[in-house]
Amino acid sequence: MPLSDVSSDLTVEVGAMNFSLHKFPLVSRSGKIRKMLTESKDSKVSRIALTAVPGGPEAFELAAKFCYGLNIEITLSNVAMLRCAAHYLQMTEEFAEKNLETLTEIYLKEMVISNILNSIVVLHRCEALLPVAEEISLISRLINAIASNACKEQLSSGLSKLEHNLPVKPTNAESETPADWWGKSLTVLNLDFFQRVLSVVKSKGLKQDTISKILINYAHNSLQGLGVRDIQSVEGSLIDIELQKKQRVTVEAIVGLLPTQSRKSPVPMAFLSGLLKTATVSSASAACRADLERRIGLRLDQAILEDILIPANPNSNNHPLYDTDSILRIFSIFLNLDEEEDDGNCFRDETDMGYEYDSPRSPKQSLILKVSKLFDTYLAEIALDSNLLTSKFIALAELLPDHARVVNDGLYRAVDIFLKVHPNIKDSERHRLCKTIDCQKLTQEACSHAAQNERLPVQMAVQVLYLEQIRLRNAMNGGHAPFFFGSTNGQYPQRSGSGAGSGAISPRDNYASVRRENRELKLEVARMRMRLTDLEKDHVSMKQELVRSTPANKLLKSFTRKLSKLNALFRSKDTKSIISKANSDTRLLFQKRMRHSVS
Repeated sequence: MPLSDVSSDLTVEVGAMNFSLHKFPLVSRSGKIRKMLTESKDSKVSRIALTAVPGGPEAFELAAKFCYGLNIEITLSNVAMLRCAAHYLQMTEEFAEKNLETLTEIYLKEMVISNILNSIVVLHRCEALLPVAEEISLISRLINAIASNACKEQLSSGLSKLEHNLPVKPTNAESETPADWWGKSLTVLNLDFFQRVLSVVKSKGLKQDTISKILINYAHNSLQGLGVRDIQSVEGSLIDIELQKKQRVTVEAIVGLLPTQSRKSPVPMAFLSGLLKTATVSSASAACRADLERRIGLRLDQAILEDILIPANPNSNNHPLYDTDSILRIFSIFLNLDEEEDDGNCFRDETDMGYEYDSPRSPKQSLILKVSKLFDTYLAEIALDSNLLTSKFIALAELLPDHARVVNDGLYRAVDIFLKVHPNIKDSERHRLCKTIDCQKLTQEACSHAAQNERLPVQMAVQVLYLEQIRLRNAMNGGHAPFFFGSTNGQYPQRSGSGAGSGAISPRDNYASVRRENRELKLEVARMRMRLTDLEKDHVSMKQELVRSTPANKLLKSFTRKLSKLNALFRSKDTKSIISKANSDTRLLFQKRMRHSVS
């Protein structure tokens, strides 16, 4: 310390450090030290304690050097600390000209306030200088400076792009600076300061896409596991309770800063999904999760499977892997979208897609069909969870309206997987679950699988066989069933020999086609025979078990006997009619061919 040849007459205690100094240099510039010495009862006081110096011993040492007349370097790293220390020590113009407070203010105005990055650096330093930095309005000044300069940068960037679009000006895209180049620097701020900055820049008119990019950068730096799509990795990263609490506070704050809810929102779907996953596993507030669910529901047609695989809260025992309640709400939001929303038309950007429905509250059919495919894929994925309750899966399976699916193969696959993973569900639940499948909308391949699927109720298997027989009968008659399996877009496959198009087919090709169809039909009939035989065997076995358990039940015996007779009659009559029809068509074709050859 200067004046080392003169013994010190004052010891200043700052934190854990003691400074041996002299009274005169200090009282000449510091109003606080002067007041402490003058108000002391001991006129020869030699020791004082400064318990709350902003910046601690480091800041006081620089301030003391300044009092001794030494040059100190003011930088971005220490300007906030020196400004707060000057305020605490009352180093103002009242006690000396060009005092420390004045010098730090000059540096702030010339080097900090006019520059976005410098303002962010100094604002970050203020986090350790509370509450003094707040008392002198340094924080609010820095935040307003950041917001104003950001809006200026946005305006200048827009004008630069406009000039580059003019033919008289040469373009140089590589030299252009992105509009959010400064946004990445905001990740160093704590959550409170970040919220305040974003709130002010939003109020000053910063673009929503820029705000979205800033939020994404900040979230990825502060939320552990946000970008992880694997559910086990997400759960494993949230074991620590303190980390979970921190993430809950952060995600709630970020959701509160998101741009306005809209189908045209610039916030990526994957980011919204990541926020919802973190909000779920960290037990965020219901309002926060509801906000995210609505945002995802508004744009559900833009989602992929990973976006809707929301992990369940892992706090309970034997919990399911996925939060199906959240997905149920999200799909309900999409299905109940009001076309008057979003400035008069929620689907204005989709006018060239799909079909309009009479109800003004129905989303467009093309989007519903797209979402239904995603939904069926989701059902198949969650069906593998052995801890998933049957009631929740049934609620999901019953969610979509009839017009949402053209083909029910995806739903049938999901139900079949669920029945395979959950073999011990109640018969009533099994019947209710299978009732969600419209057998008339199954393709021929799905029908063939369902007819032989032992996990399905017998009633459904019989229904599939009955509908498949009607399809075959209509095919043999040269017409089409009112429901034709596997038809898409309302277009049914054209049969040779039917309609006006048959005149363009040669007799030889027509004959070959009929023979091929005959072979296929015979194979179909053989398969139906085998299936009916299996059903009869199962029926006989069930009857024997029932007879052994309740031998006095004569009514049941009579019923089962009549049913066996009906099955046999049904099989023989249908088989004979189909084969005879196929043979008669073949003979008729031969006769036509002979007439053609004679003429």
